[in-house]
Amino acid sequence: MIDSALSYLQAGLCVLPASLREKRPILTGWKAFQSHPPTELQLQQWLNGRSDAVCIVTGAVSGNLEVLDFDCNASQFDEWASHIPAELLNRLVMERSQSGGRHVIYRCAEPVCGNMKLSQVKRDEKVDTLIETRGEGGLFLCAPTPGYVLEQGSFDNVPLLTAAEREFLLEVAWSLNQYMPTVVDAVGPTGEPGQLRPGDDFNERGDVRFLLQQHGWTLIRSGTNEYWRRPGKTSGWSATLKDRVLYVFSANAAPFDSNRAYAPFAVYALLEHTGDFEAAARQLSREGFGDGRMPPPAPGFTTPSSAADDDTDPEAPKSPDDPGTLPDELLRVPGFISEVMDYCLATAPYPNQVMAFSGALALQAFLAGRKVRDPGDNRTNLYLLGLAHSAAGKDWPRKINTRILHKIGLSDCLGERFASGEGIQDALFISPSMLFQTDEIDGMLQSINKSRDARHENIMTTLLTFYSSANSVFPMRRKAGKESPGAIDQPCLTIFGTAIPNHYYEALSERMLTNGFFARMIILECGKRGTGQEPTIAEIPDRVVETARWWMDYRPGTGNLENWHPVPAIVHQTDEAKQVLVNARMEAEQEYARAETNNDPVGTTVWGRVSEQSRKLALLYAISENCSNPVIGEEAARWAVSFVLHQTRRMLCMAGRHVSRNDFDAMAKEMLRVLRAWHEKHGNRPMPEWELSRRLPWKPSDHADVITLLRKQKLADFGSSNSKTKPGTVYWLINR
Repeated sequence: MIDSALSYLQAGLCVLPASLREKRPILTGWKAFQSHPPTELQLQQWLNGRSDAVCIVTGAVSGNLEVLDFDCNASQFDEWASHIPAELLNRLVMERSQSGGRHVIYRCAEPVCGNMKLSQVKRDEKVDTLIETRGEGGLFLCAPTPGYVLEQGSFDNVPLLTAAEREFLLEVAWSLNQYMPTVVDAVGPTGEPGQLRPGDDFNERGDVRFLLQQHGWTLIRSGTNEYWRRPGKTSGWSATLKDRVLYVFSANAAPFDSNRAYAPFAVYALLEHTGDFEAAARQLSREGFGDGRMPPPAPGFTTPSSAADDDTDPEAPKSPDDPGTLPDELLRVPGFISEVMDYCLATAPYPNQVMAFSGALALQAFLAGRKVRDPGDNRTNLYLLGLAHSAAGKDWPRKINTRILHKIGLSDCLGERFASGEGIQDALFISPSMLFQTDEIDGMLQSINKSRDARHENIMTTLLTFYSSANSVFPMRRKAGKESPGAIDQPCLTIFGTAIPNHYYEALSERMLTNGFFARMIILECGKRGTGQEPTIAEIPDRVVETARWWMDYRPGTGNLENWHPVPAIVHQTDEAKQVLVNARMEAEQEYARAETNNDPVGTTVWGRVSEQSRKLALLYAISENCSNPVIGEEAARWAVSFVLHQTRRMLCMAGRHVSRNDFDAMAKEMLRVLRAWHEKHGNRPMPEWELSRRLPWKPSDHADVITLLRKQKLADFGSSNSKTKPGTVYWLINR
C-alpha cells in the first residue's frame, strides 16, 4: 500500500491515509490537503502501520481529477458504458469498489466543479443516488485498499480529457436519471377566477420542441423520453423531454440550471423573455393562448401575430411579378435560325428547344457581325446565356455551331474560355468578329466576384466595353515604353454561354446588376429535361451550309479596306415596325422612370437596355428570314419586343429572388424560394415545419432569425397548426 501510494503521489495525485470502515481520511485537519499534496515523508509515516486504506483527494490538487461513482446497481454502469464510444471508454481508469460499484477516474483540461448527483431514483419516499461525481473538494477510496480492485488503466497514468469529453460522460450519466425534481412551473398572472391562463394553455398545447429548435437545441433521439443537445455542443445530449417536461442536466445550458425540470411555459419564458414570466404570459395571450384566443387567419393554422395586419403599407414596393420561362412560340424565328434549330433537335441525344434556339441565334449573330446594322446603327453582337441543369443538353448546340463553322472554314473565329481581359482583346485584334462558347459561365462570375486579382476584374471591364464598341472603335491597350498597337474597328463579340440556373443567379453580385453586365445578357431558361432519343449521325443540311457560307463571303463595303473597316449594310424598317419599336421604347422609359423614383438601380439598368435589345433582335429576325434582301417588318418587331419585355421581367424577378447583399439575405431569399415552390404545388395550404427543415437543413436558430426577418418584411409568416392529430408549426407566404 505504501509503494502504491508513493507512486500515486509521484504521478501528481494527492494521496492520504484513510479508514476503510469510515471511508474518510484518518487525519484531523485533512482539508488543508485539498489545496496542496503531502510530502513523501509524511505519507510514509502516516501509512506505516496506522492505516488500512488510502484515498485520493479530487479536484485541482490532483490535476483536476474527477471520479464518476456508480452505486452497486450494475445495470446503471453497464447502460452508461454502452453509450460511450470505445475509444473514449478504453482510455478511462476504472476500478471496482468494496460494495460492488464502480469508479471511473479521469482528469480534465479545465477545472472541475464540486460533487454532483447525476442519477437518482425514488424508492418508498426515499431518494437514492445511483451515480454521482467526486470533484473539487471531494475524495474517494481506491486500490490497493482491501475490496477495491483496479480493472482498467493505472493511477500512475490517469487520462486527461477535454471539457467536451468530460461533459459527454456526465450527460450520459444524467440521462439515466429516474427521479424528476420539482418542475419549474410558473404560469404568470392568475387572471380572473376560472379563466384559462396563457401559461396553463401553453403547457397543454404549446410547441416546446419548435421553441427549443428556434434557440439552437437539437433533437438527438426521439421516443417517449427524448434526448436533446444544447446549442454549441456537437456530440452527446444535455437534457431530456418527457411528458412535455424538459429536464436539464448540463451545467452549460443557460438560461437553464442543471438538475432542474421545466414545464413548457417556463421554457418559453426563459428562452423568449429572459425569465420574465409576466411578459411571457402577456405575449402568449396576444398570440392566442388562454381565454379569448385569437381566431385563426385561415383554416388549419393559427398565427402568433399576423404580418399582414392593419399597418401594411399599401405603397410598399413589391417584388416583380414572375412571367415564367419564355413561351415556346417566342423560340422560333423563320429562316436560318429555325433550320439550325431543327438540325440540332434532330441529332441531339436530349433535344432541348431553348438551348437549340440559343445556339442558333448566337450563330446568326456571329455570322452577320460587322456586316449589317439597323437604321439606329444597332449591331448583331449578343451576350446569350442558356440556363439548364446538368445533362440537359447544354453542350450539343455548341458542338453544332463548331461543326458548321469548321465546315465553312471559320473555326479560327471560335473562342472557348476567358483567360483574361487582355486575352480577349488579343483574340479580337486578330479576328474582329468572334463567337465565344463557354460552359459554366457562373464559375467565371464567381471568380470575378471572389478574386481581388485585377486580371479577373479586367475580364468584366473588357466584356462591357466590347459590347458597346460594336459600332465604334476599340483602342488596344498601350504598354509602357512601346508604340500604340492600334485599334479594333467595329469589334463583334458574340457570347453563347451555358450555366446551371441557381448557380448563375447566385454567382451574380449586386455590382454586376448595376454596372450593365446583367442588363446586356439575354438569359433563356430551360424547363425540365425532355425525353431522350437515339442520337443520329447526319450531315449538316445543305441550306444551312450554303447560308453560313453566304454570310462568310458577304462583303457589304467596297474597296481594299472592307476587311479592316467594313461599312455594314443598313436593314431598313417598315413604318409599322418602327411604330412597334417606338412604343416599346416609351414603355421601357416609363418603367425606367418608375424604377428611378423607387431608387431601384437594378431596375433602371435593366429597363435602360430594353429598346436596344429589341432592335438588335428585330434585326436578327429579319436577316434570318431573308439574308439576301432583309427588311425589318412588323412581325419581326412584335416578336422582338415580346421577347425582350418577357425576358426583362423574368430577369428582374429572378435577380430579386437570388441576388443577395450578404449571406443572411441569401438565406432569406432561399427560404422564400422554398415557400414559393410549396405554394405553387399546394396552393394556400401552409408548409409544415418538418418539410421546411428537410429542404433547408440549417441550424434552428438560423430558421428562427430568417423567418423573423421575413415576417417584419411582410413576406412570410408562421403559426401553430390546429390539427388535433399532428399539432406543430407551419409556414406560409403573405399575399400569396
